[in-house]
Amino acid sequence: MNVVAFAGYSGSGKTTLVESLIPALRQRGLRVSVVKHAHHSFDIDQPGKDTYRHRQAGAFEVVVASSNRLALIREFEQPTRLSVHHLIAELYEGVDWVLVEGFKSSDLLKVEVWRAASGQPVRYPDDDFVVAIATDSPDQLPQTTLRPVLDLNDVNAVANWLIDNQDRFVYRPELYA
Repeated sequence: MNVVAFAGYSGSGKTTLVESLIPALRQRGLRVSVVKHAHHSFDIDQPGKDTYRHRQAGAFEVVVASSNRLALIREFEQPTRLSVHHLIAELYEGVDWVLVEGFKSSDLLKVEVWRAASGQPVRYPDDDFVVAIATDSPDQLPQTTLRPVLDLNDVNAVANWLIDNQDRFVYRPELYA
């Protein structure tokens, strides 16, 4: 399994890039999973649905499955900060690529997503885990870099770069145990 994170500030285009990369990689015959960081409380359940009712009744975990999908909902009794490695461990092992959105401070190799128009600073000068920058404004990068600069608006070029460099992204869980 290959794992790459996409890091950048809100509004930089991370979600749009990851959303576009999924079909680009799938068209190449690859199985793709996503790990997404959520900053706030979120809910995938709807009030009144059985799974919501079971969770509200106090179930620690609720697994719901059909012939098309499976979902696991786990309620933590105390606030719990899971690392990205805990979440990757929850994924199906038969996946080719895991695209991680967020977790900008993680120790995963990552592509920084940056737009000059956002007014946000870049992270790559201070983050050794940034291996490439995807941007729509390469001429406005505030510091020169030897890292590859990818066209944020050319998803096929980003997908090709990932595949061409996939040996760098092989996930080795024993390194994070």
